[in-house]
Amino acid sequence: MKALFIIFTVFIIFTAPVSAQSSDKPNAALQEAYAELTHYFFAAARTGNTEILQEFLTAGFPVNTRNADSYTALMTATYYGHAKAVDVLLSHGADACLRDKRDNTAMMGAIVKAEWSIARTLYRIDCDKQTAQAGMKTVEEFADMFGQTEKLEQLKRELEPTKG
Repeated sequence: MKALFIIFTVFIIFTAPVSAQSSDKPNAALQEAYAELTHYFFAAARTGNTEILQEFLTAGFPVNTRNADSYTALMTATYYGHAKAVDVLLSHGADACLRDKRDNTAMMGAIVKAEWSIARTLYRIDCDKQTAQAGMKTVEEFADMFGQTEKLEQLKRELEPTKG
């Protein structure tokens, strides 16, 4: 029943016509409803509720929405150790390379929380290609900062293709 309510609310928000107010002032009711939906979306990521995440994403909720702290649902699910939620978000196009206000990615959250099963999934997505030239920390530098270099190296060895 709650899922139906969420779907209905998402539908109303994305299909509601913009009011006849000045184009400089967004519709406050729509903003409030979107903020509430965002809250529920992040609650689902934080608790690992894949059913609710799936409902949101199937209804067209933007997968890379950020909360007030600049985190995405993927970062949140990673930080709280919900591998299945991470898989759902990635399968719906979540961008693992987005960075929060501190320039950290979801992979870096996995390192901080020692969520190595999630790190295994995220490591396959190379987000470090343009990091050095942009002056941001690479995953290796981040792991070193948190004393996780050895564990990251082990993960890299496990994921290396076996040589013939």
